[in-house]
Amino acid sequence: MTLYGGIEAGGTKFVCGIGDETGQLLDVTRFPTTTPEETLGRALEYFGGQPALAALGVASFGPVDPHPASPTYGYITATTKPGWSQTDVAQRLGMALGTPVGFDTDVNGAALGEYRWGAAQGLDTFIYLTVGTGIGGGGMAGGRLLHGLLHPEMGHIPLPHDRVRDPFAGVCPFHGDCFEGLASGPAIEARWGARGETLPPDHPAWELEAHYLALGLCAYILTLSPERIIVGGGVAAQAGLLTKVREKVLEQLSGYVQHPALLGRMDSYIVPPTLGGEAGVRGALALAMAAAA
Repeated sequence: MTLYGGIEAGGTKFVCGIGDETGQLLDVTRFPTTTPEETLGRALEYFGGQPALAALGVASFGPVDPHPASPTYGYITATTKPGWSQTDVAQRLGMALGTPVGFDTDVNGAALGEYRWGAAQGLDTFIYLTVGTGIGGGGMAGGRLLHGLLHPEMGHIPLPHDRVRDPFAGVCPFHGDCFEGLASGPAIEARWGARGETLPPDHPAWELEAHYLALGLCAYILTLSPERIIVGGGVAAQAGLLTKVREKVLEQLSGYVQHPALLGRMDSYIVPPTLGGEAGVRGALALAMAAAA
């Protein structure tokens, strides 16, 4: 059996797993993201105790350098995570394990996992958005993961901000009231004084959250014309939230985009991830398979 390793390198925790060529996880471990030395050391300790791998895939929090020809390929670059800026992740792990390494953002990794085995199977163009501690987006256009100068930063687009309705300044240290600054988990907690999971379904937080999520999704629909939008993350899992978002997306589009996918079929257009919490690490396995090819 050919085995692959995958790491979902999150800003809060690392998820490391071993899987086969079908993308099934055979073993998995999780541990907190602390310092680079300690966290990468624990990853190496885990994989060092496993059978030989054909390749390793890393789906990492960012910003990152995902371009293989770059001298800093596989680095986490100018991140807000203390101590992690300019950290060599992919090359360090690859040299220590003696294996090829595929590397991309955590959201592109999750998108790839959903493309191979989940909610985006058979599609050429789609978006994967995660709404939790931060907001990040990845996806495909024409069957290829989205890259450019670096990679998409969908969580940092500016949104219309009615400061009379919502005087909250936003939590993004770079942009204040960008998408992430207004609609991430920390934004909900800072605005309302409580974590989102503690707020009841009828709390006004969710009406405002649905409004901002719909604004962001409409921007993606109008610029990228995705065939489907997959929305994951802890905030997005709030009961009834995606239903509100679907309704508001239709309202905000105002009938401008005419397609059957948007007319009475929104529950199959804006969807949760099929792979659930495994999307990131299984996407990392897919990155490993591509690196080994």
